[in-house]
Amino acid sequence: MKKNIIHFLKTTASSARDLAPIALVITFFQLFILQQPIPNMGEMITGSILVVVGLTFFVYGLEMGLFPIGESMAFAFARKGSVFWLLCFAFCLGFGTTVAEPALIAVSQKAAKIAAQGDVIETTELAIKQYAQGLKFTVAFSVGIAAVIGVLRILKGWPIQWIIIGGYVLVVAMSIIAPEDIIGIAYDSGGVTTSTITVPLMTALGIGLASSIKGRNPMLDGFGLIALASLTPIIFVMAYGMLY
Repeated sequence: MKKNIIHFLKTTASSARDLAPIALVITFFQLFILQQPIPNMGEMITGSILVVVGLTFFVYGLEMGLFPIGESMAFAFARKGSVFWLLCFAFCLGFGTTVAEPALIAVSQKAAKIAAQGDVIETTELAIKQYAQGLKFTVAFSVGIAAVIGVLRILKGWPIQWIIIGGYVLVVAMSIIAPEDIIGIAYDSGGVTTSTITVPLMTALGIGLASSIKGRNPMLDGFGLIALASLTPIIFVMAYGMLY
């Protein structure tokens, strides 16, 4: 118990240290460049404390729950020796974590509203909701595919650089023919997928799987799933824009 409390306090101190540069930058520009007092000082201090506490609990939760369960399930599937169920688990993990990403939900909703304002879709509530859901599930499906490709890469020992190069060549080619109003959304979709929920579980899956397979190096083979999860949404969202 005492050990857990000490670890939690160290995590809190680390979170505060990580956020300190942001607070210093805002304070410096507000006081010395804009030369204006900081508005709502009490609320800002309270909010900053809540951010530190929330980040601490998040990091502590990752270390306690998400990383271990991701690695243990990867070990279990590797011992079971069933490639089919391992790939099914990888797809469901990629799809499920991406659907729950707060950043993706926010971006898809905003993109739908802007698309309606730009007369890309109808300005009805139903059309906006369908566009946002279509975008969200397209991205989630693409991350599921990325997880499957990443797991196959670890199993087969494929070099990741050729997969990434080939993927971005396809992205550039699609960017030439894709509708202009979807290209920016597609590129942003590749970034919002790799956020608070997807990254820890996908990383844990890759490291756990590489650690459990003989001849695989967790440092060389365990990483790379996040890069694929950032790449595939760009391709799929541009394809979604072409078909929509």
